[in-house]
Amino acid sequence: QEDLVESGGGSVQAGGFLRLSCKTPGYMCGNYCMAWFRQVPGKGREGVATSYYGTTTYSDSVKGRFTISKNCNEDTVYLDINSVKPEDSAMYYCAKVTFAACKWAAEAGTKGAAVVGFWGKGAQVTISS
Repeated sequence: QEDLVESGGGSVQAGGFLRLSCKTPGYMCGNYCMAWFRQVPGKGREGVATSYYGTTTYSDSVKGRFTISKNCNEDTVYLDINSVKPEDSAMYYCAKVTFAACKWAAEAGTKGAAVVGFWGKGAQVTISS
């Protein structure tokens, strides 16, 4: 059983900052494409950021405000969200993505979910205006 465990979700006022964390199995963090997706009710899971060997890719909707990073000494992947907006409210999921599709998964909207090998259980983020 592979586990990806997200933490750091909660309620934040618009304009603020939020950091999400994803604890990965020991072998996974530094060796695989890791990603963050988000989902709002009634829609599919949308890729927002991916990271593989120092290369990061972001969806157009979050570029400039979101930062994905890794601390693989602690087997943790982060998603920093700056200047949060009400439209950032969603369930956020950490995921392991097929290497060959790493860049594409962040640029393909909800289609990127098709290349996810493992999902975490998610962390709810709610932004109030």
